[in-house]
Order: sequence, then structure tokens, then C-alpha cells
Amino acid sequence: MADFLNDVKVTTRALLVGVQTPDMQAGEGTELLGELQELVENLGLVITGTTLVTLRDRQQPKFLIGSGKAAELMQRAKDEGADLIVIDEELSPAQQRNWEEESGLAVIDRQEVILEIFADRAHTREAVLQVALARMEYSLPRLTRAWTHLSRQRGKGSMGGEGETQLEQDRRIVRDRIARLKSEIALVISQRATQRRKRQRTPVPGAAIVGYTNAGKSSLLNQLTGAEVLAVDKLFATLDPTTRQLSLPDGRKLLLTDTVGFIRRLPHRLVEAFKATLEEVVVSDFLIHVLDVTNPNVAQHHATTLAVLGELGAADKPMITVFNKVDAADPQSLALMRAQHPDALFISVHTREGLDRLLARCEELTEDNQDSVDLLIPHHRYDVVAKLHQAGQVRKQESVDEGVLLSGRFPQKLRALFSPFIVTPAPKKKAAGRSKRKGA
Repeated sequence: MADFLNDVKVTTRALLVGVQTPDMQAGEGTELLGELQELVENLGLVITGTTLVTLRDRQQPKFLIGSGKAAELMQRAKDEGADLIVIDEELSPAQQRNWEEESGLAVIDRQEVILEIFADRAHTREAVLQVALARMEYSLPRLTRAWTHLSRQRGKGSMGGEGETQLEQDRRIVRDRIARLKSEIALVISQRATQRRKRQRTPVPGAAIVGYTNAGKSSLLNQLTGAEVLAVDKLFATLDPTTRQLSLPDGRKLLLTDTVGFIRRLPHRLVEAFKATLEEVVVSDFLIHVLDVTNPNVAQHHATTLAVLGELGAADKPMITVFNKVDAADPQSLALMRAQHPDALFISVHTREGLDRLLARCEELTEDNQDSVDLLIPHHRYDVVAKLHQAGQVRKQESVDEGVLLSGRFPQKLRALFSPFIVTPAPKKKAAGRSKRKGA
């Protein structure tokens, strides 16, 4: 079966068409077109030119834009030697087909560009499966692009009937493939849930690093934990979540997870497809939202990330807002950002400026998820003592006749483990035998 998405791989020259719709803010179409250019360059294509089309009224059903303007752009693409037109709006299958039939060129939209980049960058089994599912769901209503020249029906032999066209066969193949992918993904999700449960048996607090793509999330993880996650100046450089353990200055442990970067107009099917990957955001104790302070569209990036977090049901989680790359920022722009976001942190992963304040804030949020208690743990329950030392902050430990006296702060996730041993007030050594254990 032909995979029309692979046409992008052999195409070398592209004309980019941005669209400014009536519901956009002034200049937003131009910003998105610049972003599309960077996305297309990530595919290794040569851009012959860019143009912005302003829609005065509603979208047109045939080409999205007016027929006259569409014909003008088709001719321009041919004159410039382009063999691909990329439109920075979501095209319906019919609109995409109309463009290709009229122009004789390959025509794709923003969704397909992002799908191709994700397909290039996925490495783990889960990411590969999720991208394959998203591509199949995208391709199903567009199969006629690949098979308009095939109308011959094939007989069904002993099954009788008129037979089925090549297009019908391929739709059935794609649907079967989608069903198999969903089954495989369900298995991977189950395996990830098992791994997460094992990790939560020793429930070290967790934080997810989120933000717009290319804001410096992977670089921050590398700087804080010594990880070696790929960190380059490229959109969607890494798609697979990476979790590393961080030792906070007070000795407590924190699990940090780097997540896939967000982007404006991220195809909804990719948001759905990566729900399992982004579950690390949902189950984390708090979020670290990283923004590139040098980017002129940082306000839009901030809004986009919050919108995606809302889709994931994680918008209400405690969050540290971090503006990165202050070492390269314009002083006036930096001053404006500081005034607009007085509670945010301003750091440079490159120079390590501000990382001490970020770690201190992580300690504060970790404390918010911990209980300060005094415990008396029987001598035969040293397994509990070991887990509390590993997951919490023990301030004082003393051995008495009845067991081990512990004072400290421990994760609320462990409350079921330590609540039977809480004592109030903490008994003195001589009085330990007369103390009463709460819940004993």
C-alpha cells in the first residue's frame, strides 16, 4: 500500500503559505508562518518562498482560501520550481485533494509537517507506536489521494459479490492496522503503569519539566541531574520522556521528568496519542514550566503550554514558572518580563545563574507535600525506618526500649505506612514505655 506521507521525504523544495484569519490577533499569522518555516526546515526541505494570505471572511470550502488566490499560489510554486506547497492551516481531506488536483503538486498542511517530525524523532517503542497511530488516523480519510487512479475491482472468489476496489481494501488494511496499534499501545500503557507503581512504592516526590518546544527543558534536566538527554537548538529534539533523580540541597530526593515540548496548533490527535507519555505531567507533584525569555513570542508560548496542560487536566497543579536564557536576553525585554511575572524565576541553564533559587523553590514545594511528624517504630519494622530514610527527611533518630524514635518530614504518599506509628507529643527516652501510639 502506498504511504503518501512518505512523499514529504523525497520532496526538496517547498512554498510556504501562512493564513491570517479574522479570529487571530494582529500579526499572529506572521508569527505562525515563521514557526512553520522552522518546522519545515527541520524536515530538511529547501524553502523557495513564503507568503501570507489574509482571510477577510470565513474559510472557503474548496481551497480554504479564494480560488483566485489559490490559482496564483499554484502558479508561483511552479515558477519557483517548488514541488510541495505547505499551508499553515488544517486542510480537510477534500481541500487537500482539490489543491493537489488543480496544482499537480504535493500539498500538505501544518498537521502533516508535525506528524513527519514526530515520526523522525520517535525512538522508544511507545513513541513509535503513538506516532504510527496518529499517522494512520490522519491518513485514513485521505487515502483517495493515493488511489484515485485505481478503480478496478477485484473479485472475492468463493465469497461472491462484486468484489472490492483497491481503495476499499486499503481502508480495511488501515483500520486493521489502527486496531492493532491501539492494542499494542494499551499493552505499553499497562507496562508503564506497572513501572510507575513500582516507583511509587518508594514514593519519592516527582516534578515534570514542561514548556514550549526548544525552551531548554532537556538542558535543564541535564544541568540539574547530570543526565545526557539530547539537547540541541531544534524543535521537538526529543519526544520520549526521561526521568532522573535529583538530590536537593537539604538531602531529599526528587524525580525530574523531561517531557515533549508543546507547540501552538499541536494536532489534537497527537495530544490524544501522547496522553500516555504525558501522564508523567498528570501524576507529578508539581510542574516546572520553562520559557525562553529571548523568544519574541514568549507570551504566546506561555498561553499555549497552559492550554495543553488544561487539556491534560493538569492546569491546577503547583507550578514554578521559569524564564530561561537570561544570559542572552535583551535588558529591556528582561525587565518587562520581570515586571509582568514577579513570582517567576529567571535563570540561565548555560551559566547556572538562578539554579540555586530554583532548587530552593523545589524544596519548598516538596515540603508542601510532606507531613512533619514524630514516630515510634517497633524494632521489628526496620523496613519502615529504611523507607522513611530513603523517601523523607529524618531530623532526629533515637533508639529506645519500645523501638526507634524518628522525627522528620515524610511524603504524604507514605502516610498509610507511617500513620500507625505517630506519637503526640514525642516521648522522652525514660517515658517511652508509657507512650501511646496513635492508631495502634
